[in-house]
Amino acid sequence: MSRRDPAIGFISLGCPKALVDSERILTQLRVEGYRIVNNYEKADAVVVNTCGFIESAVQESLDAIGEALHENGKVIVTGCLGKRADLIREAYPEVQAISGPQDYASVMHAVHALLPPRHDPLLDLLPPTGIKLTPRHYAYLKISEGCNHRCSFCIIPSLRGDLASRPVDAVLAEAEALVRGGVQELLVISQDTSAYGVDLRYAERPWRDRSVRTRMTELTPGLSDIVKAPADQSQFDVWDPANVSPLVAYLATEGCPLTGRVFYVQGGTVRNFQNWTMTEAIDRPSRWTIEELEQEMPKLFLADPSEAAKAADTNR
Repeated sequence: MSRRDPAIGFISLGCPKALVDSERILTQLRVEGYRIVNNYEKADAVVVNTCGFIESAVQESLDAIGEALHENGKVIVTGCLGKRADLIREAYPEVQAISGPQDYASVMHAVHALLPPRHDPLLDLLPPTGIKLTPRHYAYLKISEGCNHRCSFCIIPSLRGDLASRPVDAVLAEAEALVRGGVQELLVISQDTSAYGVDLRYAERPWRDRSVRTRMTELTPGLSDIVKAPADQSQFDVWDPANVSPLVAYLATEGCPLTGRVFYVQGGTVRNFQNWTMTEAIDRPSRWTIEELEQEMPKLFLADPSEAAKAADTNR
């Protein structure tokens, strides 16, 4: 193991159940190549597993967080006191991430975002991107599962359940790992892409040196930064008419017309041409008039369904 591998300091407080949680987190850290150190100076970041059972335990946890911040500066908080995130943020707004008890995945996502694990091709059995079935130059990036709509023609909610969005920092961390592994094109997929983050109430998550909300208007610029590509080359899958307009308005103000798959809205239904990669064709977007769209996005291609279908058929 190289001395350059990221080093983690760990403070475990509370009951034996919390101790087991700490053991599991530490085990996963070691599996992924992180070094565990016993002092602040050698640590690149510190994880504090807190207790929140009684007032004295709460104070002990807050004191431990404060000490780690003072001595190291990069602190990830987990454990029972993580359920009272507002209390922690009020005392120490500079903590990197906060999660509750037994939330091992969130701890590892926070560690990955702060200190991406190093990959040694001579020792590691898996590539940093994991096993992929796509060519090396592109990969699918799934941002959510399920759907909240109950369309009579669609069985997806019965198979995959209600909308379950992934935290935005987890999506960005995966995207960063894919790009480091050589991926040049990320294809964002889900059942209802435009509803991303609704179920999480657009929760804020820490990413690098800022907070990012779990919603498309903030995921898109984050992905563009990672792949070092203009935001107008982002590609998305299927849009629901109830959610199209806010994103179109955002992209218009940012000067970023999409260039992905074609969609248009007809009578409240999204029509999607899977194989046509031109500017969007929109017949009657929800809450938007044609005049408003032309004013906001002069480059937007407007067509009625018959014209759009004809253009798709001829690959124009």
